[in-house]
Amino acid sequence: MLPAFYVAEDKLVFKDDNLYNEKYDCKVLTERSFIMQNILTKATVEGVRIYALCTTKLVNELAGRHKCSHLASAALGRAMNGALLLAATMKDNERITLRLKGDGPIGEVVADAEGNCVRGYVENNDVFLPLKDGKLDIGGAIGNGNIIVTRYLQNAEPFTGYCELQDGEIASDLTKYLYESEQTPASVALGVLVDKEGSVIASGGYFVQAMPGCDDEILAQLEENINMMPYVSQLLEIGYDPEKIIRIIARGLEVDIKESVPVHFKCRCSRERILDALASLNSDALHELEQDEVTEVHCQFCNSTYTFTQEEITALEKGKQ
Repeated sequence: MLPAFYVAEDKLVFKDDNLYNEKYDCKVLTERSFIMQNILTKATVEGVRIYALCTTKLVNELAGRHKCSHLASAALGRAMNGALLLAATMKDNERITLRLKGDGPIGEVVADAEGNCVRGYVENNDVFLPLKDGKLDIGGAIGNGNIIVTRYLQNAEPFTGYCELQDGEIASDLTKYLYESEQTPASVALGVLVDKEGSVIASGGYFVQAMPGCDDEILAQLEENINMMPYVSQLLEIGYDPEKIIRIIARGLEVDIKESVPVHFKCRCSRERILDALASLNSDALHELEQDEVTEVHCQFCNSTYTFTQEEITALEKGKQ
């Protein structure tokens, strides 16, 4: 089997559904049916931190839970990948919420991550648009608007920052947000591949950030490597795991792999939490709910619906007295 990369001037592209090495005019043999685990890998490379993740199964699960169209699946997956990568830069028990609010037909796209767990939703799950340059038009679906990021920190008030969307493609919007609102230069790549049947066949991304004192030559080498890479979703589709992607980004440099952790879908909702939320309503609101035989509460993040009987609502109202 030919190695995927040879020297710096090599370029890999797809031709006739195969990964091709242009310099050597040869096909790179791959196992396209490989199923990648949901995993996040953290590494440092000579003064730069690089995080990469694969979320193919995770995003496919949540897209199915929300009954997403092809376009909605891709937008949701990119947002969830971005939220997980940002959460990886935070301390334990800290949380981040990413919102993309544009004037496009998909409405709001939301992802919420804490540690290695994530959840999310899109406002319009059945959005469809014509392909743009042969690709799903996520930028057109989101439209013009803002990216809003809220960090829930330990022992501190939540911090919210925002900026105008760059193009609605999410990765470039996050890169712009980090630079303008948090003064954090970084490179973010996010990708989701959806097949004709609507199944997510590759999903993931990477995050590259220079630490103080990083040598400019290292940054130049990383930039050159990144510019030569195929899309991250293409690498994931052919079986590259996050650690291999990090080593491709850092080709020619010393890589220190810190850890690899599984990532999961996990919603914060539960019947008990929602019952507590209902109990916080005032007596008038509870009395109005009491008129219905059944009260239903729907969670946007996981698409679950919880039902409460009239007797349960009455008990909550009596507790106010």
